Amino acid sequence: MTNPPATSSVPVRPLPVTAVTCLEDRTLVMRTTTLDLHPGVQRLRLGPITALAVDRSLRADVTGSRAGAARVLDARIIRSWTPRAPLPPTEADSELRRRVHALEQEQLTEDARRRRLEARQALLAQLAADLLREIGEGAGHGEIERARWGRELDRVDAERESYGEQLRAVWSRLRAVEEELRQAQSALDQAEEEPVELLGYVELTVEAAEAGPHGLTVSHLAPCALWRPAYRATLGEEGLLLETEAVVWQRTGEDWSQVRLTLSTARSALPGEPPRLAEDVLVLRDKSAEERRTVDVELRDEEIGSTGPAAVDGLPGVDDGGEVRTLRAPGPASVPGDGRPHRVPLTAFTAGASSEYACAPELSPLVTQVVRFRNGAGHALLAGPADLVRGSGFVGRAELRFTAPGAPAELSFGSSDGYRVIRETEETRGSAGLDRRTVLTRTVRLHLSRLSGPQEQGEQVVVVRERIPVSEVSAVEVRLRKEACSPPPDELDAEGIVRWDVALPPGGRRTVTLVYEVSAAARVAGI
Repeated sequence: MTNPPATSSVPVRPLPVTAVTCLEDRTLVMRTTTLDLHPGVQRLRLGPITALAVDRSLRADVTGSRAGAARVLDARIIRSWTPRAPLPPTEADSELRRRVHALEQEQLTEDARRRRLEARQALLAQLAADLLREIGEGAGHGEIERARWGRELDRVDAERESYGEQLRAVWSRLRAVEEELRQAQSALDQAEEEPVELLGYVELTVEAAEAGPHGLTVSHLAPCALWRPAYRATLGEEGLLLETEAVVWQRTGEDWSQVRLTLSTARSALPGEPPRLAEDVLVLRDKSAEERRTVDVELRDEEIGSTGPAAVDGLPGVDDGGEVRTLRAPGPASVPGDGRPHRVPLTAFTAGASSEYACAPELSPLVTQVVRFRNGAGHALLAGPADLVRGSGFVGRAELRFTAPGAPAELSFGSSDGYRVIRETEETRGSAGLDRRTVLTRTVRLHLSRLSGPQEQGEQVVVVRERIPVSEVSAVEVRLRKEACSPPPDELDAEGIVRWDVALPPGGRRTVTLVYEVSAAARVAGI
């Protein structure tokens, strides 16, 4: 630590923040100013800056058309601590701050009164104990003074009762004052900021060849700042309006006012090194007689893969698809250093959207409105929450996955209360053929109903999806019995997803039946 700059002979020159690059978990702050230098070597002090600035990341350069006429010989960060004096609030302070001070004084007064009453209670308890001991000793010696003992006991009991009532009143008032002080202090913390006690300054040693103004750029890293993407999706008759925003938090100790804001997904804290290789020994062996006679199989669920980054549960940070992405705010942005989330608009576009009511009864009995569109923002849409807005206003929040430029994306606008789906399954097991193959027949019935209001007209198509197993071995066969399905499915893809487009009129009901067989050879175990 150094002495406060006010006691230094070097004058302090301002060094405002002009540009900020907010990384995933920290920020790169850039400051620019103009210095009026005279020829020769001189020492300058600029600031104040945040005391959280990383010393080893400090960089100072002379810029502009006269950059060759001056150079920075040395740059370092010094810090000054100026504690705030414990003075009572003045008339210039807010009413809330004066109220907090009054409550603190009342708390101290009530606490002192409580200690005095507790001390008085302890003395009275000791006096009562001494009096009872005196009565016992006197009665043992035959000295009986009933009148005096009665008066003394009554007086002690009366005083203990009186002080006990006062102590209970003091405790009640003290708890009320503590609760009121807590609420007032919380309101003060949210409404006002305490002055910074620890400040940083940039100390430069500059050599100038000629006198005149010279531009200076100073940059450094600072922690306690991060950002995350967020979206606002408005569904209208013209299509889907998707607005991209950056939610920025920063508690660096200084405000960013009207700065050029850049948002990056770079992870500067992660080391860049290739993965370590480990030995993987492969051994060949002959199958045993039991293994040649039987084939062990099992049913398992697998997520259908798609292009883009693999989803990892619990992974913190920004999902950027494995490539560093950079977004820039279209105009100057201001982010106070209060640690609260602040939204900064980035881009907005309107895309043609297709909407469908979809249902996967095996996963959920709800019918959900799914909106599909293409990314027309000109940049990748990072994974983040999306606020959903329709004609009635805010309807909920969904999760937008990582979407490359021009790639299709989808958003779920929530479930509809006008539909009900009931799923029933039935399974039978038998054998067929000379090789006694095991045949497992599964029947799935889906009962759909539309509970429509009197104002609804026309049919509504609901896309229903079910799945059948997909075999990976030749000893097990899966066959969809289309002749037994009612109605026949509209599509069956390679992943085993069966789809129906079911048209439901207002108040209508439909039943969809899916039948498929899983047949396995006699040597297959696990079915």
